[in-house]
Amino acid sequence: MSQKVILEIRAGTGGDEAALFAGDLVRMYQRFALKRAWNFAVLDSSQNSLNGYKSFVARIRGEAAYDTLKQESGVHRVQRVPNTERAGRVHTSTASVAVMPEVEPTAFNLNPTDLEISFFRSSGPGGQNVNKVETAVRIVHKPSGLAVASQSERSQTQNREQALSILRSKLYEKKVAEEAAKLGATRRELIGTADRSEKIRTYNFPQDRITDHRINKKWGNIEKILDGDLEPIVSAFAKNPSPAK
Repeated sequence: MSQKVILEIRAGTGGDEAALFAGDLVRMYQRFALKRAWNFAVLDSSQNSLNGYKSFVARIRGEAAYDTLKQESGVHRVQRVPNTERAGRVHTSTASVAVMPEVEPTAFNLNPTDLEISFFRSSGPGGQNVNKVETAVRIVHKPSGLAVASQSERSQTQNREQALSILRSKLYEKKVAEEAAKLGATRRELIGTADRSEKIRTYNFPQDRITDHRINKKWGNIEKILDGDLEPIVSAFAKNPSPAK
């Protein structure tokens, strides 16, 4: 069954290296989506001076997209020697990944009075129109403080709808987390894993090893996996649907 997913990646600790690692994760998911013949559309992004990503949001549509990617939510940690490191020291940096089901407007009601909507000029590609007209949209959900943006489309209307879609997904994720917590479930048991405070996976370049800390499995050939070959990890989770808590 075709599923729609909102993918959000944010650089964590580690400065420019964290942003570069976030960029590596963006490439990994984008190329994996291509291999699966999924649609991958960038909704919003913010790059640093080295072309890494401080933040990145995309929509993925495809067969079993959410079921396949939901275990990717959490903090991803990388250990490697950055290109900017002259002394050859290994640095540890992080990036957070959130995989959220895209929520239809009829499934989650947004009160217009709770929204603060503003417009700005897009900083991304898109031609002369987006550079001269305030087509990009930023929405703040006042009760929660959540802020989202979209600037990939050429019209305010399209960007507004995309920003609302991102906001619905984030608020839905938050609601699921709160309801599960009330039932006594631990945050790590949540569908979509709203908790990003604990690392779920480590990418160790000096040892060419990826370790997933939830199912205690390891894989080699980091570069191949970061190039979109996620199948070994996806298959491992298919065999372990309930990772160790």
